[in-house]
Amino acid sequence: MPQPTSRTRHQFVFAVLAVGILAFSLLQSLLTPVLVTVQEELHTSRSTVTWVLTAYLLSASIFTPIMGRLGDILGKKPVFVAALVALSLGALLAALAWNVAVLTAARVIQGIGGGILPLAFGVLRDEFPPEKVSGAVGALASLTAVGAGTGVVLAGPIVNTLDYHWLFWIPMALTAVAAVAAHVVIPTSSLRTPGRISPLPALLLSAWLVALLVALSKAPGWGWASGRTVSLLVGAVVIAACWVHVERRSAAPLVDMQMMRLPAVWTNNLVGLLMGVSMYALFAFVPQFVQTPRSSGYGFGAGVTQSGLILLPLTVMMFLSGMVSGGMTARIGGRAVIACGLLTSLLAVAVLTFAHSEKWELYVATGLLGGGFGLAFAAMSSLVVGAVPPDQTGVASGMNTNIRTVGGSIGAALMTSVVTADPAPTGLPRESGYTHGFAMLGGALLIAVLAVLLMPRPSRDSGVRVAAHRSSRPAEAAPTTPAS
Repeated sequence: MPQPTSRTRHQFVFAVLAVGILAFSLLQSLLTPVLVTVQEELHTSRSTVTWVLTAYLLSASIFTPIMGRLGDILGKKPVFVAALVALSLGALLAALAWNVAVLTAARVIQGIGGGILPLAFGVLRDEFPPEKVSGAVGALASLTAVGAGTGVVLAGPIVNTLDYHWLFWIPMALTAVAAVAAHVVIPTSSLRTPGRISPLPALLLSAWLVALLVALSKAPGWGWASGRTVSLLVGAVVIAACWVHVERRSAAPLVDMQMMRLPAVWTNNLVGLLMGVSMYALFAFVPQFVQTPRSSGYGFGAGVTQSGLILLPLTVMMFLSGMVSGGMTARIGGRAVIACGLLTSLLAVAVLTFAHSEKWELYVATGLLGGGFGLAFAAMSSLVVGAVPPDQTGVASGMNTNIRTVGGSIGAALMTSVVTADPAPTGLPRESGYTHGFAMLGGALLIAVLAVLLMPRPSRDSGVRVAAHRSSRPAEAAPTTPAS
């Protein structure tokens, strides 16, 4: 039988990667709008049910760089398939969960799939022609935010038509199909980085991330000046410093600190952090603003489904802008594309800050947000992947994803504190709380625009170096024996 052409094979590989990433992104956000429904169904408290989100966030933050590193050592394909299997099993357990403890454990298992994005980037770097890597990376990067936005939009209709268990059955089916397809379609790459994962750096990474994210998620309730919040934040800083010290001295570092110091890497990570602050807070608080009863003097009294539809323009525009980001990057450069995306997003936040009394204003704002974030995220991911050697793609893109997640936690915590700082007599936030909060997120985007100026201009011969690296490797798989 005739063999498929290289172009056809690349299309199949890309489709499998896209389905896996879309399913992972849906699992990130489907629960957020219906958390109250889950709380009532499982007969638990609001503070307890939030751990369903926090546990997933913590697990994904820990496993993202670990899975990326395992992909560099063992090969991206088997680790990518393992991540999809973990997502599928976690979704199955969540769909069958009979109490909140089981659901939280299931979400921890799902967090293992956090490595899907850096692993997918690694597959693209290994298998695609150098000239096509940037566009493909940009498209996959945009799908992460598209999936998150789609999850918010679909959550209400799914729960109203079926029940909340289907928020897990549907992604479970997608990830199971994607795992089988990935095993069949994705070629086994010969690119390996012989080495091992030292337990101490992994343990320290886990410890400071847990301390930081728990402090950020609980600070609005505990108070930013409370002993618990301050202790966790100080502990996170101290442990992170120890982690950096251990990684620099380790013969087998989990994260190569020399690589993290590359100008193209740390500047993109800084921009990613600031973008995460704005984007994930907006995902959470724009629907809350729309759901506020009209009796409060603002808001639209919308239900879960209606408030989710406010983010539909964001989802559509993010996908479209992510698809064109690769071509724009090739023509005008990644820095310019990121700057354009950030300025567009800044305009959208200005609309949210000063004009949010009519629904059409919110639709315009979310559409602009989607266009801006789609351009910037896609270009940023391409720059990170292109700035590091192929054998460090997984860990570099994994840490960039992780830093965006940390930024999202910071943004959500700060936004919660600002919005709820001066509640009305009814107990609802005042409109001024949202106005000040949106302005704060705009400030983060403005700093991100300035940070773009620190980015180096990418070398035009990066694709040549990738191709040369590939051609210098043997046809068979490199040894994967752990380094001593």
